[in-house]
Amino acid sequence: MRTLPKIAKRAALPLALAALCACQSVQTTQGGAVGIDRKQSMSSLVSSAQMDKSAADAYSKVLSDARAKNQLDQDPAQVARVRAIANRLIPSTAAFRPDAPGWKWEINVITSNEVNAWCMPGGKIAVYTGLIKSLNITDEELAAVMGHEIGHALREHGRERASEQMVQQLGVAVLGVFVGDVGAQLSQTILDVTLSLPHSRTQETEADRIGVELAARSGYDPRAAVSLWQKMGKLGGGKPPEWLSTHPSDETRTRDVQGYAERVMPLYETARAR
Repeated sequence: MRTLPKIAKRAALPLALAALCACQSVQTTQGGAVGIDRKQSMSSLVSSAQMDKSAADAYSKVLSDARAKNQLDQDPAQVARVRAIANRLIPSTAAFRPDAPGWKWEINVITSNEVNAWCMPGGKIAVYTGLIKSLNITDEELAAVMGHEIGHALREHGRERASEQMVQQLGVAVLGVFVGDVGAQLSQTILDVTLSLPHSRTQETEADRIGVELAARSGYDPRAAVSLWQKMGKLGGGKPPEWLSTHPSDETRTRDVQGYAERVMPLYETARAR
């Protein structure tokens, strides 16, 4: 591999540092009835289009791995249930992003004891059977989970976290001048931020509130989010105190979703009447 002369490297360093600092303030969504209005700092190195493409690649890898292990969409009735709920939620995303109903949504179920579900950028959803079975989950509770995960995608929390991760990684490596294709790194970064790295408390709270509104607009009782997190709390075991965790405590989360569920009850009543 051809190496850059020392002078070229010294000249590239200010440009690299400038690129690292080239973040922009973004309002990813409309506020909705729950009033999500925080502006987010996104690196110019990581665009929405890049995230969607890399998420599609990462999602394909997850599905391929699950398929190879005979863990992908094993129960047709279960898959049909999850997709039916998702298909009711997706049109309601227009309340936060007019473009979101037109995303290339994909919904699949992975057989695993893990109590988990997620939505990658651009609407790539996976629900794990451990979540369904361990919680004996109702449709309303599953709508709360999926609405929450969709909320992360609507707010581009993955891009927000990927921006942070890429800046850190590229900062250490003196940016793409020396580390190569930024896009090639995004797929792994998306896998990391989706499957391994926790969301911040702020991101979790935003997703909770968006989730109850999506559920309400789709005709699912938003108060099911309360019973959902109560069930999750019983599974948790010995958790650290809230101030040691990036996630809100079960008690704080329950109080918050209960308050916001009441706020969006008129939307639920309207949806039920249709």
